[in-house]
Amino acid sequence: MSPPPSEKPPSREQRKKCWKLRDEYFACLDSLNIIDPVIVEKTPDRAPSCLDKKKHYEDACMASWVEYFNKRRVLDERQKQYLKLSEQQSGKQA
Repeated sequence: MSPPPSEKPPSREQRKKCWKLRDEYFACLDSLNIIDPVIVEKTPDRAPSCLDKKKHYEDACMASWVEYFNKRRVLDERQKQYLKLSEQQSGKQA
């Protein structure tokens, strides 16, 4: 749903809808242990139960937001893994 540059930014309600659909899609990916949403793009057969949620998410959100949210999801997970590894190496238990 990328609006042309001349259109207004999304309203509060449109943003809420986007975030809600993003969260539902990401929860679906979590249930299948898929971190990177690009995997679904490349191999849809790995997450057939999430394809409908993916379409709704991409339709409700601007393309630039979808790209950002997808990248942020991967970066957040990497950060968690690095922190966990760091704690293990320093002798702390999570």
